Amino acid sequence: MKGFSLGVFVRGIAMGAADVVPGVSGGTVAFITGIYDQLIESLKACNLQALQLLFKSGPIACWQYINGGFLLSLVLGIAVSVASLARVISYGLEEHPLPLAALFFGLILASALIVFRQIPQSSRHIGWLFFGIVFAVVIGEIRPAEIAATPLSLFLSGALAICAMILPGISGSFILLLLGMYEPVIGAIKQFNIVSLLSFMAGCAVGLMLFVRLLSWLMHHHRPQLLASLTGILLGSLTIIWPWKLDAQGQLLAESLAPGWQNVLPWEYAHIADPKLLASSLIAVAGVFLVLVVEKIAKNE
Repeated sequence: MKGFSLGVFVRGIAMGAADVVPGVSGGTVAFITGIYDQLIESLKACNLQALQLLFKSGPIACWQYINGGFLLSLVLGIAVSVASLARVISYGLEEHPLPLAALFFGLILASALIVFRQIPQSSRHIGWLFFGIVFAVVIGEIRPAEIAATPLSLFLSGALAICAMILPGISGSFILLLLGMYEPVIGAIKQFNIVSLLSFMAGCAVGLMLFVRLLSWLMHHHRPQLLASLTGILLGSLTIIWPWKLDAQGQLLAESLAPGWQNVLPWEYAHIADPKLLASSLIAVAGVFLVLVVEKIAKNE
């Protein structure tokens, strides 16, 4: 029975860190680190057949069927990351939003390049790439709603957000932000609110088990089109994570991605505050190189 994997655990930590940030997807991290297909197939294996195997052949056979060591290592990494980094990421978004956004901008840009390189005969699927771009831009133009944080709304939000979390591109955190549920979920993590966390996690589990089957089918039967669409989503999501933003009145945002935000050029931002252009640009470039290095390490493992 294959057990704990440190390499997968570290990937889980990176995925968890990404999923905490609005605009960055844990699915992107899974893709660039070479475990995306394995993740989809392992999640797909968590089905009734696995349950039947558990009672018929025992826990070892079931564990092997669902690739349990891989899933356990990944889930532990994600859980440790979310629990430990929720406060750090929140602090970074509040105190150093420009450099942090620039870092993720570089990460996503490089990730789009990596996904695009895996599309066979990419020129034939340009239409799907543009579809992905338009989809992401439209999502980015939707402004946050106001929904009360009840167990039911947390459950439904988790089911919807997990679909985005598993896709490279639009992040589940951003979906939560659009629903007005980002702060309640982060608050539940910080305060360890059991009822809220269980409601949200149950929604994530249900949504994931349903969505992963569709995703697996697309990966097997329409992989080039899916990869082209995901590349477009990654490129389109750059409008969401663009560092320099102002509110509808042309003033600094009171909070990250507050209602009415608009992207501006760095020199327009400079009329209001220091755009930190040099530092942000260098950090964005560092993000690009970080992704390329991670991809190379993952290929050599």
